[in-house]
Amino acid sequence: MTMFMNRLAWAGAISLASLSAANAHVTLETAEAAAGSSYKAVIRVPHGCNGATTTEIRVKVPEGFYSAKPMPHAGWQLETVTGAYADTYMHHGTPVSDGVTAVIWKGGELPDAHYDEFVMRGSLSSDIAPGTELYFPVEQLCADGSASHWTGMGETGEGEPAPKLTVTAAGTAHGHHQNAPEAMTPGPVTLGDLEIDGAFARATLPGAPVGGGFLSITNNGDTDDRLVAASSDVAGELQLHNMRMDGDVMKMHQMPDGIPVPAHETVTLKPGGMHIMFMDLNGPLVEDTVIDVELIFEEAGTVVVPFPVGSIAAKDASHDMPGMDHGDMKAH
Repeated sequence: MTMFMNRLAWAGAISLASLSAANAHVTLETAEAAAGSSYKAVIRVPHGCNGATTTEIRVKVPEGFYSAKPMPHAGWQLETVTGAYADTYMHHGTPVSDGVTAVIWKGGELPDAHYDEFVMRGSLSSDIAPGTELYFPVEQLCADGSASHWTGMGETGEGEPAPKLTVTAAGTAHGHHQNAPEAMTPGPVTLGDLEIDGAFARATLPGAPVGGGFLSITNNGDTDDRLVAASSDVAGELQLHNMRMDGDVMKMHQMPDGIPVPAHETVTLKPGGMHIMFMDLNGPLVEDTVIDVELIFEEAGTVVVPFPVGSIAAKDASHDMPGMDHGDMKAH
C-alpha cells in the first residue's frame, strides 16, 4: 500500500510538473487596452526551450497596432522589419500607411531557468471593434537549434497559443489622450530606488507647438542618479529644461546633461523651474486626459509614467493655479 501511495504521489508530481510547463506560455503583461490608445506590449518569456538557452525572439506586429517602437534590450541585437499596413491609420492628424511589422531580438542568452521581458510601444487604431483580439505571434529560437512557436491564433494557426491582447471600447482604459477622470491623480510610480509622484502636464491651445510636463522624483537609494531623457507619442521630441533670468526676461535653457537626482533627495520639476518640454506637439494637450511619458534614468533605467493633463495654468496635478504660460517664454 505504501509503495502504491509513493508511486501515486510521484505520478501526481510528474503530472503537476507537466501541467506547469504547459501553462508557462509566452504572454503579454497587459492583456487589455482601449481602442485609440497607446499600448506598451510587454512580452513575457518565462523560460528557454526544453533545457536549452534562448538566443532569439521574433515577434510579428499585428495589424491595427501601428507606429510600433521596440525597446533595445541590453546584451541583445535589435532588428526590425518594415512594410505596408493593410489599412491607413491617422496618427495625430497624419496618415500612416507603413511601419514596423516585425521585431527581432537576437544574439543574447536567456537560460532555461530564467525569465525575461521584451518590450515595444505603439498605438491601437480607434477603428478596432470592442472585443477584437489582436495576436502577437512569437518565435523563440534556442542555442541547440530547437524552437518554440507561440503562433496559434484562436482556432487558426499552428503552434502554441500566441500572446493575445483584447481591445476594449475607446476610453475604457488609460492610454494616450483617453478621457479618464478617475486617473487624474495617479499614485506614485516606483523604479528601483526612485519614486516618481505628482506628474502632470498643462493643456495647450490648438496650434501651440510646445507644452510642459512636471513631476517630483525622490531617490531613496544610496547612489546618485540622473534623468537623462524622455519621450512620448504626443510630441516629436521631449527636452529637459530649466528657467533662468536673462536681464528682466525669464528664459528657458535646455539641460543636455540631464537633471541630477542625488541620493536621499527629492527633485521637483514645476512651473517656473525645471520641467519637461514637449517639442513639436502632434496635437493639443487636452485638459482631463492622460498621456504616457517614458522617462530614462542613467542608473535606474526606463519607466512609463502617466501624466494627467490639467488646465492651461495648472500648478500641480490637482489644482488650477495661475502660472507662467509657455507662450511667454523664449527658448535659449
